[in-house]
Amino acid sequence: MKKYTYTEKKDTRSGFGDGLTELGRTNPNVVALCADLIGSLKMDQFIKENPERFFQIGIAEANMIGIAAGLTIGGKIPFTGTFANFSTGRVYDQIRQSVAYSGKNVKICASHAGVTLGEDGATHQILEDIGLMKMLPGMTVINTCDYNQTKAATLAIADFEGPVYLRFGRPKVPVFMPADEKFEIGKGIQLTSGTDVTIVATGHLVWESLQAAEQLEAEGISVEVINIHTIKPLDEAIILKSVAKTGCIVTAEEHNKLGGLGESVARTLALNTPTPQEFVATNDTFGESGTPAQLMAKYGLDAAAVVKAVKRVIARK
Repeated sequence: MKKYTYTEKKDTRSGFGDGLTELGRTNPNVVALCADLIGSLKMDQFIKENPERFFQIGIAEANMIGIAAGLTIGGKIPFTGTFANFSTGRVYDQIRQSVAYSGKNVKICASHAGVTLGEDGATHQILEDIGLMKMLPGMTVINTCDYNQTKAATLAIADFEGPVYLRFGRPKVPVFMPADEKFEIGKGIQLTSGTDVTIVATGHLVWESLQAAEQLEAEGISVEVINIHTIKPLDEAIILKSVAKTGCIVTAEEHNKLGGLGESVARTLALNTPTPQEFVATNDTFGESGTPAQLMAKYGLDAAAVVKAVKRVIARK
């Protein structure tokens, strides 16, 4: 099994900020909007270099989405920035009517997703946003795993025509994906090869799954890990090819098991090749205040939880 290592930890939101800054230098049509969270979204450098292409909307997220939709009519490519909770639940009607239904080229960029924003607590820890966004017709949904992948995704969605939901996070996490790897929307990435079980992971759970795979390999269990950064459209081919070899699958995500990556994978399996599956996800619950590590452990989202899920699903083969 290929061993993934890291030399530093960086927050994925900084990958977004650095990607946006680069777009500001290379794509004159890119504009940015923020709902009073410039520092949290790491938009400072873009604003410094492109003050005329930035719009501070204030704590008025619905207005931000409406303005962004309007800007697309003049050929601009708007990137909106706020927390995932405010990027989806608070403005769902505006996204549905003004962006998705109208097919507007808005990039909805959402930080502080999942429980790993930590001490801000349950009201800010949205765990249903992937479900909300993937149900919207025509909406592309992306959930990146580290700094490098988030930066690459930010650059890629600027060239993609259509509405996009880009989800990333607050904590500093290992940087392990190659900095020069091209980001292909809708294409999963096989990180390791294995024959006993497939782990399909997204976001922060990709690193946890790699750590779990190392432990399982040491116990003689051969693990195939796939990084699914694009949840919609889902790369069904890479998943079906893998389970044809392994015969069972674990899905891992920092999201409610209802409506997330796991359900999309389950649908794919049901329609093509019914396969034993276990879910690593929150179990129809809200979060609470605590450190990211404490919450990941309590809600069964860490490497230890992935290991347990793998052993359960292998027993069902």
